[in-house]
Amino acid sequence: MAWVTLSLGSNMDAENKLKSCLDMLLLEFGDLSLSTVFESEAVGFKGDNFLNMVVGMNTEMPLDELSAFLKAVEKKHGRDRTQPKFSSRSLDIDILTYDNKAGNFNGIRLPRPEITENAFVLWPLSQVSAKQKHAELGHSFAALWDNYDKEKQKLWPVDFQWHGRFISRAD
Repeated sequence: MAWVTLSLGSNMDAENKLKSCLDMLLLEFGDLSLSTVFESEAVGFKGDNFLNMVVGMNTEMPLDELSAFLKAVEKKHGRDRTQPKFSSRSLDIDILTYDNKAGNFNGIRLPRPEITENAFVLWPLSQVSAKQKHAELGHSFAALWDNYDKEKQKLWPVDFQWHGRFISRAD
Protein backbone atom coordinates (compact mmCIF):
# COMPACT_ATOMS: atom_id res chain seq x y z
CA MET A 1 0.00 0.00 0.00
CA ALA A 2 1.20 3.47 -0.85
CA TRP A 3 0.26 6.61 1.09
CA VAL A 4 -0.69 9.23 -1.46
CA THR A 5 -1.56 12.89 -1.07
CA LEU A 6 -3.55 14.81 -3.66
CA SER A 7 -4.22 18.50 -4.06
CA LEU A 8 -7.74 19.34 -5.24
CA GLY A 9 -8.68 22.75 -6.58
CA SER A 10 -11.49 24.43 -8.47
CA ASN A 11 -12.81 27.90 -9.22
CA MET A 12 -15.78 26.89 -11.36
CA ASP A 13 -18.77 25.66 -9.35
CA ALA A 14 -16.02 24.74 -6.92
CA GLU A 15 -18.02 23.45 -3.97
CA ASN A 16 -20.01 21.00 -6.08
CA LYS A 17 -16.94 19.90 -8.06
CA LEU A 18 -14.96 19.17 -4.89
CA LYS A 19 -17.83 17.23 -3.33
CA SER A 20 -18.32 15.15 -6.47
CA CYS A 21 -14.59 14.48 -6.69
CA LEU A 22 -14.49 13.39 -3.04
CA ASP A 23 -17.38 11.01 -3.74
CA MET A 24 -15.44 9.42 -6.60
CA LEU A 25 -12.27 9.12 -4.52
CA LEU A 26 -14.20 7.58 -1.63
CA LEU A 27 -15.77 4.99 -3.93
CA GLU A 28 -12.40 4.06 -5.44
CA PHE A 29 -10.09 4.23 -2.41
CA GLY A 30 -12.19 4.02 0.75
CA ASP A 31 -11.03 5.98 3.78
CA LEU A 32 -9.85 9.49 3.00
CA SER A 33 -7.97 11.92 5.21
CA LEU A 34 -9.24 15.42 4.48
CA SER A 35 -7.75 18.82 5.14
CA THR A 36 -9.61 22.01 5.79
CA VAL A 37 -11.03 23.57 2.61
CA PHE A 38 -9.38 26.90 1.85
CA GLU A 39 -10.35 29.77 -0.41
CA SER A 40 -7.57 31.65 -2.16
CA GLU A 41 -7.10 34.18 -4.88
CA ALA A 42 -6.14 32.95 -8.34
CA VAL A 43 -2.35 32.69 -8.83
CA GLY A 44 -0.79 33.69 -12.15
CA PHE A 45 -3.96 35.14 -13.71
CA LYS A 46 -7.01 37.25 -12.90
CA GLY A 47 -9.95 34.99 -12.15
CA ASP A 48 -12.44 33.86 -9.56
CA ASN A 49 -11.14 32.63 -6.22
CA PHE A 50 -10.30 28.95 -5.85
CA LEU A 51 -11.32 26.38 -3.29
CA ASN A 52 -8.41 24.07 -2.43
CA MET A 53 -7.87 21.10 -0.16
CA VAL A 54 -5.60 18.08 0.24
CA VAL A 55 -6.72 14.46 0.42
CA GLY A 56 -4.60 11.64 1.82
CA MET A 57 -5.31 7.98 1.11
CA ASN A 58 -3.83 4.54 0.79
CA THR A 59 -3.81 2.77 -2.54
CA GLU A 60 -2.44 -0.29 -4.22
CA MET A 61 -2.82 1.42 -7.59
CA PRO A 62 0.54 1.98 -9.32
CA LEU A 63 1.47 5.62 -9.93
CA ASP A 64 0.75 5.58 -13.68
CA GLU A 65 -2.69 4.01 -13.15
CA LEU A 66 -3.46 6.51 -10.40
CA SER A 67 -2.51 9.38 -12.69
CA ALA A 68 -4.75 8.05 -15.48
CA PHE A 69 -7.64 7.57 -13.03
CA LEU A 70 -7.30 11.14 -11.73
CA LYS A 71 -7.16 12.58 -15.26
CA ALA A 72 -10.41 10.72 -16.00
CA VAL A 73 -11.98 12.23 -12.86
CA GLU A 74 -10.88 15.70 -14.00
CA LYS A 75 -12.30 15.11 -17.48
CA LYS A 76 -15.62 13.92 -16.02
CA HIS A 77 -15.78 17.24 -14.17
CA GLY A 78 -15.20 19.29 -17.34
CA ARG A 79 -11.44 19.81 -17.22
CA ASP A 80 -10.23 21.31 -20.50
CA ARG A 81 -6.52 20.56 -20.93
CA THR A 82 -6.27 22.87 -23.97
CA GLN A 83 -6.52 25.93 -21.70
CA PRO A 84 -3.40 27.85 -20.58
CA LYS A 85 -1.59 26.62 -17.46
CA PHE A 86 -2.72 29.68 -15.49
CA SER A 87 -6.47 29.77 -16.07
CA SER A 88 -9.75 28.86 -14.41
CA ARG A 89 -10.23 25.18 -13.58
CA SER A 90 -13.37 23.11 -13.27
CA LEU A 91 -11.26 20.60 -11.32
CA ASP A 92 -7.52 20.23 -10.87
CA ILE A 93 -6.08 17.17 -9.13
CA ASP A 94 -2.35 16.99 -8.55
CA ILE A 95 -0.44 14.09 -7.03
CA LEU A 96 1.69 15.72 -4.34
CA THR A 97 3.36 12.65 -2.85
CA TYR A 98 3.35 8.91 -3.49
CA ASP A 99 4.99 7.26 -0.48
CA ASN A 100 8.51 8.68 -0.38
CA LYS A 101 9.16 8.63 -4.12
CA ALA A 102 11.41 11.38 -5.42
CA GLY A 103 12.17 12.12 -9.05
CA ASN A 104 10.42 12.23 -12.38
CA PHE A 105 8.15 9.27 -13.15
CA ASN A 106 6.68 9.35 -16.67
CA GLY A 107 6.22 13.11 -16.46
CA ILE A 108 5.04 13.14 -12.83
CA ARG A 109 7.46 15.09 -10.62
CA LEU A 110 7.48 13.85 -7.01
CA PRO A 111 7.28 15.37 -4.57
CA ARG A 112 5.37 18.02 -6.51
CA PRO A 113 7.30 21.32 -6.60
CA GLU A 114 4.19 23.38 -5.74
CA ILE A 115 4.33 21.94 -2.21
CA THR A 116 6.94 24.49 -1.14
CA GLU A 117 5.74 27.25 -3.48
CA ASN A 118 2.02 27.64 -2.70
CA ALA A 119 0.29 28.15 0.63
CA PHE A 120 -2.89 26.59 -0.76
CA VAL A 121 -0.94 23.34 -1.18
CA LEU A 122 1.40 23.37 1.83
CA TRP A 123 -1.03 24.44 4.57
CA PRO A 124 -3.61 21.70 3.84
CA LEU A 125 -0.83 19.15 3.21
CA SER A 126 0.61 19.96 6.63
CA GLN A 127 -2.78 19.06 8.11
CA VAL A 128 -3.09 15.70 6.34
CA SER A 129 0.56 14.59 6.54
CA ALA A 130 2.11 16.76 9.26
CA LYS A 131 4.84 14.30 10.26
CA GLN A 132 5.62 12.98 6.77
CA LYS A 133 8.93 14.29 5.50
CA HIS A 134 9.48 15.91 2.14
CA ALA A 135 11.41 13.20 0.26
CA GLU A 136 14.01 15.65 -1.05
CA LEU A 137 14.24 18.32 1.67
CA GLY A 138 14.01 15.99 4.67
CA HIS A 139 11.78 18.33 6.67
CA SER A 140 8.26 17.45 7.80
CA PHE A 141 5.39 19.16 6.04
CA ALA A 142 4.40 20.71 9.38
CA ALA A 143 7.89 22.22 9.73
CA LEU A 144 7.82 23.46 6.14
CA TRP A 145 4.49 25.17 6.84
CA ASP A 146 5.79 26.66 10.11
CA ASN A 147 8.67 28.24 8.16
CA TYR A 148 6.60 29.34 5.14
CA ASP A 149 6.23 33.10 4.56
CA LYS A 150 2.52 33.46 5.40
CA GLU A 151 2.43 36.91 3.76
CA LYS A 152 3.36 35.45 0.37
CA GLN A 153 -0.18 34.24 -0.45
CA LYS A 154 -3.51 34.89 1.19
CA LEU A 155 -5.89 32.03 1.91
CA TRP A 156 -8.56 31.40 4.48
CA PRO A 157 -10.63 28.45 5.72
CA VAL A 158 -14.23 28.24 4.52
CA ASP A 159 -17.33 26.42 5.68
CA PHE A 160 -17.54 23.17 3.74
CA GLN A 161 -19.86 20.24 4.36
CA TRP A 162 -19.67 16.83 2.78
CA HIS A 163 -21.99 13.92 3.55
CA GLY A 164 -23.73 15.92 6.25
CA ARG A 165 -20.63 16.81 8.27
CA PHE A 166 -18.42 19.85 8.37
CA ILE A 167 -15.02 19.21 6.80
CA SER A 168 -13.98 22.77 7.61
CA ARG A 169 -15.27 25.95 9.17
CA ALA A 170 -14.50 29.57 8.40
CA ASP A 171 -12.50 31.32 11.10
